[in-house]
Amino acid sequence: MEPVDALLEIASLLERERASRYRAKAFRVAAAAFADLPDDVKDDATRLRAVKGIGESTFAVIREAQSGVVPTYLVELRGDVEPEIVSALRSALRGDLHAHTDWSDGTTSISVMAEAARALGHEYQAVTDHSPRLRVARGLSAERLRSQIPLVRAESREGFTMLAGIEVDILDDGALDQDDELLADLDVVVASVHSHLRMDSRAMTARMIAAVSNPRVNVLGHCTGRLVEGSRGTRPQSEFDAAAVFAACAENGVAVEINSRPERQDPPDELIATALDAGCLFAIDSDAHAPGQLSLLDHGAQRAERAGVPSGRIITTWGLERLLAWTL
Repeated sequence: MEPVDALLEIASLLERERASRYRAKAFRVAAAAFADLPDDVKDDATRLRAVKGIGESTFAVIREAQSGVVPTYLVELRGDVEPEIVSALRSALRGDLHAHTDWSDGTTSISVMAEAARALGHEYQAVTDHSPRLRVARGLSAERLRSQIPLVRAESREGFTMLAGIEVDILDDGALDQDDELLADLDVVVASVHSHLRMDSRAMTARMIAAVSNPRVNVLGHCTGRLVEGSRGTRPQSEFDAAAVFAACAENGVAVEINSRPERQDPPDELIATALDAGCLFAIDSDAHAPGQLSLLDHGAQRAERAGVPSGRIITTWGLERLLAWTL
């Protein structure tokens, strides 16, 4: 096994199980450092161990791979990390409209995320970094977003398209946290609530209806904001009139996101049923913050299948041409 392949597979598995971002990043850094070394350094254990970016754990993986065996740590992870769930709906998904890069709170570059999406067989992948108000996540100012757009689209290849997008904050009054003209230049806009999640139900309902009534919005992201497991702890769902919000989504052609992150499981099953009854479209998205998390789409697909969501109402099963005709 090639050392770089072993290091990157370990990173992806750590990312899929949502391990510490620093653990996963260490293996990606080591892979990049090793790949750039001349052969004489790669073959010299003493010099190799002294290379910046290669630590004790990553050095052990490299040496085992060089010796012709699958590294012990990789074998352990392959056994411990839940494998991807195979299903008919997962196979029908053709892309992903919600993912982050190191321009905001993701861990890797646009190009690395694009490569990972291509490896999964995606037809398209959106980059939707955060908007300015979410400072803790290094949200993008209008100037930074303008600079990012051509870099995202430049990663498109034959048969694969990178979409320029944003996860824009829904402000307290339902306005969107980015310039309207700039939102119009994007391929996809995911609108999400990230602040004041415990707002009074009536105010939250009005806030969300105002946002999904904005013609720039394509997808309502993780609508309840809840957390049900994971290292960040748990968080109750926001309170709002789901029937009214989803009716507004259906009326305005906004898809309700089925967020695939296991720690979110958002919307809850009963709200997926409400959105179905309202006639909503859906988007199964990974909300990936690292390349290995793009594969989490299988969790969203499993939840959608269990809830009885028809594949034709899931926009991420659509081909690119149909999707872009809908978003524009």
